[in-house]
Amino acid sequence: MELLQLKYFQTVAYTEHISKAAEQLNIAQPSLSLTIKRLEDELGTTLFDRKGRNIQLNASGKILLNHVNRIFTEIENARMEIQTKDKEIDHTIKISISNPRFLSGLISRYITQWPDSNIQQGLGARNDILASLKKGDIDLGIAGPPIADDEIESCVLINEDIVLVLPSTHKFATKSEISLSNVADESFISLANNEEYSFFTTEFCKKAGFTPKNIFEVDSHLLAEIIKVNQGIALLPISVCRKLDLIYVRIADINPTYPVGLSWVKDRHLSSSARNFRDFIIAYFNDHYALYKV
Repeated sequence: MELLQLKYFQTVAYTEHISKAAEQLNIAQPSLSLTIKRLEDELGTTLFDRKGRNIQLNASGKILLNHVNRIFTEIENARMEIQTKDKEIDHTIKISISNPRFLSGLISRYITQWPDSNIQQGLGARNDILASLKKGDIDLGIAGPPIADDEIESCVLINEDIVLVLPSTHKFATKSEISLSNVADESFISLANNEEYSFFTTEFCKKAGFTPKNIFEVDSHLLAEIIKVNQGIALLPISVCRKLDLIYVRIADINPTYPVGLSWVKDRHLSSSARNFRDFIIAYFNDHYALYKV
């Protein structure tokens, strides 16, 4: 059993697709399939359930994946400790976020204080961030709601207030607050390709006693304009409303908030640069608490 063999398995396990994994690894698909078959033969069990063209990690595969993740975590820990010992500290910090607004203005302030830092920022869905953390592709991840996993350490950066955004001509636009149930029959706008946003919109409405009848999805850059031309209403974080200068009212009956969390792998060694950036992010959100509250 070789490390390269385990790396191939890890990639297939997270993609659950041989051709996609082969493309990521830049190897031929038959070669990758043969590697997985040899690993299964060596272990005396299958690692994936095969359903037509699709594959799915089975119970044995999940056990192996947990151990493989630990192996690569320990190898990375050893590398980082050796580099630290030899004072060859890497100033590169890799972070992925589920929404660009989470780091708006923050990175430039950090670079001003630590100009030698090299921050590589990615954008991905919550599940993609979790997979990248476990594979060691990134040091830190920011997602809402915070990632919950046995291998991951997470802290809540902020519980941001959610408000109801209305067009200027809406009958409730001059109110300071209303019950969400007052708009139960109206059309709600959601973000396309954002399951988390659609989920919390629906959940907040259910807490107010109704299921939204009409939810239509638009691209993020169109959302504000759609609301302004009286095509619907939306539930949005307060910081977004202030940035886009939108008209909003507080929600009286359910006091909705949206938690945003910072995550890293529990047992993986973080470079001093990554630890410093993590602490900076936490302090930044503490210092700018008022931006996220009504």
